Amino acid sequence: MDTVKSFKGYGKVDERDDTEFRRKTRNRLIILAISAILLIGLITGIVAGILSHRKNNSGESPATTSAALKSLCSATEYPESCVTSLRSSNSSDPQTIFRYSLSVAAEALAKASDFATEYVRKHESLGASARQALQVCSAVLGDAADSLSETIDSAHTSDGKQLLSVSDNLRTWLSAAITDQDTCLDALDEAGANATAVRDDVRKLLANSTEFASNSLAIVTKVVGFLGGFEIPAHRRLLGEAADGFPAWVGAAERRLLQEERPKPDVTVAADGSGDVTTVNEAVKRLKKKSKTRFVIYVKAGVYKENVLLEKAHWNVMIYGDGAAATVISADKNNVDGVATFDTATFAVAGKGFIARDIGFINTAGPHKHQAVALRSGSDQSVFHRCSFDAYQDTLYAHSNRQFYRECNVTGTIDFIFGNAAVVFQKCNIMPRQPMANQFVTITAQGKKDPNQNTGISIQRCVMGPFDKLTAPTYLGRPWKDYSTTIVMHTEIGVFLNPLGWISWVNGVDPPNSIFYAEYQNTGPGSSTAGRVKWAGYKPTLTTAEASKYTVNSFIQGPSWLADSNVAFDST
Repeated sequence: MDTVKSFKGYGKVDERDDTEFRRKTRNRLIILAISAILLIGLITGIVAGILSHRKNNSGESPATTSAALKSLCSATEYPESCVTSLRSSNSSDPQTIFRYSLSVAAEALAKASDFATEYVRKHESLGASARQALQVCSAVLGDAADSLSETIDSAHTSDGKQLLSVSDNLRTWLSAAITDQDTCLDALDEAGANATAVRDDVRKLLANSTEFASNSLAIVTKVVGFLGGFEIPAHRRLLGEAADGFPAWVGAAERRLLQEERPKPDVTVAADGSGDVTTVNEAVKRLKKKSKTRFVIYVKAGVYKENVLLEKAHWNVMIYGDGAAATVISADKNNVDGVATFDTATFAVAGKGFIARDIGFINTAGPHKHQAVALRSGSDQSVFHRCSFDAYQDTLYAHSNRQFYRECNVTGTIDFIFGNAAVVFQKCNIMPRQPMANQFVTITAQGKKDPNQNTGISIQRCVMGPFDKLTAPTYLGRPWKDYSTTIVMHTEIGVFLNPLGWISWVNGVDPPNSIFYAEYQNTGPGSSTAGRVKWAGYKPTLTTAEASKYTVNSFIQGPSWLADSNVAFDST
């Protein structure tokens, strides 16, 4: 196994180590080739169906269609529901079946999306916590329907290689749709015994839509991409010089905005009355829905005590201030006071293409109020630069989709970076703080539920050090769901960290083997992996190729949306 000992002198490789590395690389390629052969066997029936489809457009043999469908569905988590729900596609072409699977998932979700409102109307005796949870369900199921709609639009306007070119988007949006449905169930679980009956009803109602979305995700992940051509990615070097610019989600116009110290705003917020409006919410009211034009909000120095929500239809918004310590949005909603964790966020954004710079987000509820979110983001291709996120438990909710944080400060206690986005933190200060008595501190809690979701938390080139006098046991994180994925690499870790490094979600019970937790080339007194947990899903070291999967380049497809911006990012 390649270790940090293989790399010496600022990236120069010892000749003997280089020979060993090449040998291991050849072995890995052989294994990869064998895996490819096995996968080819898996989809033989599908390929036969494609050939039949191309030779005879007027119709296909029912036996050929059935065999192809069965083979295709064997790659999913729910093969039985896959075959049953997609039989009516009457096709053996994987791309046709994939598109049909999206329609099936959308139809099932449509039946569920209006359920929450109807349930509240018909059950007037529902308690406050159950009502709160159903409000969350109404919001996230609506977002899930939008994610599926985007997926369908993109899939139906793309043919052949075009479909492959947008596969990352398709996987992201399907992953988000599954996360949204899971968030509804999480909210009902959080509501406790008062929501038992409604939770059971919703779980049954969502069973089909969740399975169907999972099936679509498996198909686009494991089969459609494979049929477009098998490519072995080039070896990526992680020790090179940092690249300039943000992930290329941001176009030339956004690059100019980020380059300017004070971009020209469409609306200026100033608490003292010197701007266009006095609150951030007044500025949000001026947003147009699904605008393809960037809308810029400038918030002057001051503390703005308000809860702010940018909905799914609020696209391409930029908000900036006079510095994370000078411009602050602050509120104190919390779980102890009866608010669902999802709704406690001081600032929440769901619309795609969001950018925040030089602004602070705070939840002042305090440790005794438990879950209290400072910022929640479900914005796809969103960027946070030189921002701060300050709270205690559940500070930063990286809920879903692709997100990038650069040179930000994050402070908290329990699970203070959590969610199921595909998120990269680069050159951030991550600062655990002292919790209440008898509590421990966990920096992350990642919530990947489905093995095919392209989600996880990647912490790269950051600094981890205590915010205050920290004496409580402190860990890098704990696995929240069965496929939780978290990697810490090239990061300076202070002496505060418990030698175990990580802790189970349930005390004394090892997480499932399906998690992926890893560390790579970290530094500092807390970086030694000698005393780490012995979980099957934990990797105390990785090869360079393995670690490269969680960089801006690979994990969040950064070069395609960040490179045109003017804010630096390390692509590898």
